[in-house]
Amino acid sequence: MIVFRYLSREILLTLSAVSAVLLVIIMSGRFVKFLAQAASGALDPGSLFLIMGFRLPGFLQLILPLGLFLGILLAYGRLYLESEMTVLSATGMSQQRLLGITMIPAALVALLVAWLSLSLAPQGANQFQLLLNKQDALTEFDTLVAGRFQALNDGTRVTYTEQLSEDRTNLGGVFISEKRLGQQKKDEGISVLVAEKGHQDIRPDGNRYLILENGYRYDGNPGEANYRVIKYDTYGVLLERPDVSDEVTDRDAMPTADLIGKDDLRARAELQWRLSLPLLVFIVTLMAVPLSRVNPRQGRFLKLIPAILLYMAYLTILIAVRGALEKGKISPALGLWWVHLLFLLIGLGLMYWGPMRLKMASRRSVKEMARG
Repeated sequence: MIVFRYLSREILLTLSAVSAVLLVIIMSGRFVKFLAQAASGALDPGSLFLIMGFRLPGFLQLILPLGLFLGILLAYGRLYLESEMTVLSATGMSQQRLLGITMIPAALVALLVAWLSLSLAPQGANQFQLLLNKQDALTEFDTLVAGRFQALNDGTRVTYTEQLSEDRTNLGGVFISEKRLGQQKKDEGISVLVAEKGHQDIRPDGNRYLILENGYRYDGNPGEANYRVIKYDTYGVLLERPDVSDEVTDRDAMPTADLIGKDDLRARAELQWRLSLPLLVFIVTLMAVPLSRVNPRQGRFLKLIPAILLYMAYLTILIAVRGALEKGKISPALGLWWVHLLFLLIGLGLMYWGPMRLKMASRRSVKEMARG
């Protein structure tokens, strides 16, 4: 029991440290991407942390198996390097028993990954998609920032204001450039509005108007001199608000219960992928235990790079086969399972090849002694 607690603590501590580092690296890259979208006005800056929170389970379900794999390699590699594994072996700790002990914390990680992949990650992806739908329904005035040009999503209107009140209703120094589209969305020139000030007016029917005061409207075509100039005291601009869609079509946002029993190839591929992630934990544990065994003279990083390449090959083949399954190039009955079987055999080979080689060498030496 003492040995079990010691080894489990080493694995879980290393797993936590490695997973935290990987999570920070991945989330930093995604946060920079979303931050750039917020800076361009495509996203509401206030929703950035919500977005990252919704995406967190999806990141964790992929990070935890890799963190466990590296955690076993680093933790056991240190024990081999400091000859602690030699002491444990002298007390009767075999590779098979070490694997059995390691499978217990691996089972806890697999349960966590199963909860993430089957339940929490789809919920997060669903909320993320709904949030993006709400963002798409925002007008440029919902994300407008004073002193910056803000384009509408379809690029037909560009808005600028020098001043903007905290409640986003009053503007000062307004500039609006809008394309005039005729039938079949044919470009019929541009309209430019400038105004000393403006404010938003919400009508009882729910429509929103931007009321501009003391300004000019310029209509014409770029490169031509026949511009029409209109001076106005008050001018209203309709702010069209797209409907907020509640429809979520992303496959990773569908509840797992809705995927069961579907004949759609994309749904079956997604279901097999979600079931594959917990299974992945046990197979990488089987591969990590023998790969962590190093010679103290060679250092613990000798097998680290080949082990990481083996893990990346496993994950890459899974992703490639998932894509082939969605396109109907692989039978759903075969699906992703043959990849797991292949790497299970590789893990068993790594686990038992060393003892089998020693037994074969021992038998050869016995035979040679008998002949001599």
